[in-house]
Amino acid sequence: MKRIVVIFIVLVGVVLSGLAYKRFQSADKTPDQAEIKQKHEDHDNHDEEHEEHGARKVARLSEEEMKEFGIEIQTAGPGRIKVHVNLPGEVTVNADRLGHVVPRVPGIVREVKKTLGEKVRSGEVMAVLVSRELADAKSAYLAAKEQLDLALANFRREKGLWTKKITSEQEYLEAKQKLAEIRIELRSAEQKLHALGFSETFLEKLPEHSDVDFTRYEIRAPFDGTVIEKHITIGEVLNAETEAFVIADLTTVWVNLSVYQKDLPFVQIGQKAIVSAGRGLPEAEGTISYLGPMVGEKTRTAPARVVLPNKDGRWKPGLFVNARVAVSEMEAEVVAPKTAIQTMEGQPVIFVRTEEGFEPRVVSLGKSNDVNIEIISGLQEGERYAGKGAFTLKAEIGKEAFGEGHGH
Repeated sequence: MKRIVVIFIVLVGVVLSGLAYKRFQSADKTPDQAEIKQKHEDHDNHDEEHEEHGARKVARLSEEEMKEFGIEIQTAGPGRIKVHVNLPGEVTVNADRLGHVVPRVPGIVREVKKTLGEKVRSGEVMAVLVSRELADAKSAYLAAKEQLDLALANFRREKGLWTKKITSEQEYLEAKQKLAEIRIELRSAEQKLHALGFSETFLEKLPEHSDVDFTRYEIRAPFDGTVIEKHITIGEVLNAETEAFVIADLTTVWVNLSVYQKDLPFVQIGQKAIVSAGRGLPEAEGTISYLGPMVGEKTRTAPARVVLPNKDGRWKPGLFVNARVAVSEMEAEVVAPKTAIQTMEGQPVIFVRTEEGFEPRVVSLGKSNDVNIEIISGLQEGERYAGKGAFTLKAEIGKEAFGEGHGH
């Protein structure tokens, strides 16, 4: 019996010793497995870093290629952004320099010296009429002038006789009254001729004119300009109010603009406007000189006007134009040209130059105009970027994306 108990105790000891050995062996191997696991994790992280490095988008171009593709490098910095509104408009004749030329007297057209599109100088003869009414006006003037001389001589004679008590005072006063009446008639006849455009010098020489000249009336240009309308032909009978010519001084033109209701709070007299008419015509700068006080019921726009110099005649009345009016101006910490902005994966990017090449960097955009745009974030002052040619860099990155990838 004692022998059986001893054997049982020995077996239990052996079992317990085996369990203790296995536990010790397991504890001894744990650090090695943890180290191996860490190594696996480090390897995986390395692979991820490797993949990220391989997917990094950078456009690499040589200096020669940059020059070939027109890529210009600029330095990020502050600037001012002028905010514009675009207004449609039309070039028209300067109404302050538009003349409707009428004969002033009725007559028959004898000569037409100017035609449509010709330039005229101030005082230049444009047409010649034969006018009976003009002859009557000249005759009335000359008759009044002769009567004045007779009346003046009679007055002087009656005054002398009255002074010597030879004639009565009544005769003297009648001579004086007659002289006054003739002077009024002469002044009236003279004013009629002045109204027809005849100068004082012309009237002084009128008694020397022939009978043919009495009926001759010359239509003269009121100022330097261009004939834009002509309504006169040889042999035609014209009334005093007939519009024979229309001339315009086209050295300046008006640009009539339409200001929409949403833009009215921002457009003011005195603001600068850049006027453009598409290809072939360079832009011109003018100032808003007029802003209408009312909004049209049908168009819902208010009229505005810009006066443009037009000495070379390139701004022809009737042209449809567009005007950019600077309505506000702001300071920005970083300003870039719009040509520097591209879109990649639905986000605006700008290509910043690094040691490796041009890296597309996502940026946040602010206010802009037709040329420049505010960069709120993504580009720091002093960084260099592609101001022009950014589309080429975008294409270069797209080409690399379909290649073999980045190699080590």
